[in-house]
Amino acid sequence: MSSVQPVRLPIAPSAPVRRFTWSWDWLGVAPFFAFAIAFLFIPAASIFIRSFQDSSGSPTLQNIFDLTQPFILSAFAVSIRLSLFTALLGCLIGGLMAYAITLGNLPRVVRSSLSSFSGVAANFAGVPLAFAFIATLGRLGMVTDWLKWIGLDLYQSGFNIYTFWGLSFTYLYFQIPLAVLMLLPAFDGLKREWREAAENLGGSTWDYWRYVGLPILAPSILGTLILMFGNAFGAQATAFALTGGQINLVSILIGAQISGDALQNPGLGNALALGMVVVMALSIAVYGWLQQRVSRWLQ
Repeated sequence: MSSVQPVRLPIAPSAPVRRFTWSWDWLGVAPFFAFAIAFLFIPAASIFIRSFQDSSGSPTLQNIFDLTQPFILSAFAVSIRLSLFTALLGCLIGGLMAYAITLGNLPRVVRSSLSSFSGVAANFAGVPLAFAFIATLGRLGMVTDWLKWIGLDLYQSGFNIYTFWGLSFTYLYFQIPLAVLMLLPAFDGLKREWREAAENLGGSTWDYWRYVGLPILAPSILGTLILMFGNAFGAQATAFALTGGQINLVSILIGAQISGDALQNPGLGNALALGMVVVMALSIAVYGWLQQRVSRWLQ
């Protein structure tokens, strides 16, 4: 009788046990985490905690209730309107400039000059920017006097640099260059072969931008809008130096509540800052929702 040999199944090798090994590569990102913790997370936590404290440090909800006061709600409305208007108009003009720089037929000298100027102007804000506009377009500004000399009085015609529209015009000085810098890489990513392929398939210029160009640029445009909205929403020095606090903005109210003499209320100032954080969080949430909608175009 023949004996039946037992079948031996192969034994799967055991998975190697992973052991934690320290990597010195973490030292490269340590300064970033230290900076984020010191100047982002700790201040944010401090704002949140102090928003629910009174002047003596006792817990209270009065600061949050005070945010419903009419002048505070008006400040949020004006700040959002100013930020949204300058973000939309700045993104539109900056997008056209980025298109001209990357895909247009401008001379190389003009393209390099516009790029360099955008890098400088995007960081030119605060008191120097306000002084520059006052010296240029103020009631006694240089351009205002020149226009008077030729018979055109800006302020008699209704223009006023110290109003909401004047402040919006001033904000565009750094909003437009910021949009140019943000959208230049996006326009650089558009290949000429895509447009040629669309034309060979019988598509018009409008068809190319509707079905190819804009869907590809949409995430970058939305991200630029959110960044510009936050850039204008948090600006304080330019508005205060230009208008002297005559325009009711949230950032100016925060300064008045924290460092003011007559209206000093640090708890309310922290609550206002918390409200700004909430507005920015909502705008980022809207950006995420819009980006999901845009991603369907790319599928």
